[in-house]
Amino acid sequence: MAIDYRDHEVVFTDIVGVEDAELLLAWLQEHGSAQADFSGCAHMHPANLQVLMAAQVRVAAWPAAGPLDTALRSAFSNG
Repeated sequence: MAIDYRDHEVVFTDIVGVEDAELLLAWLQEHGSAQADFSGCAHMHPANLQVLMAAQVRVAAWPAAGPLDTALRSAFSNG
């Protein structure tokens, strides 16, 4: 599983596909303020990014340097 849901943190690993977006949205709606750990994430479908941005999650950990890191830092630069 590419997403591990914890108390108030969602941890992303490997490749997070479009099929994960609906469950992610439901989890975030139930848990209010949450933080995201991208440290193990290699790729994320944009649908998940849109969900995270709409929910205004806080970033607890960034992925390794590279295109995903750059994209996520840009997307969450206002938070």
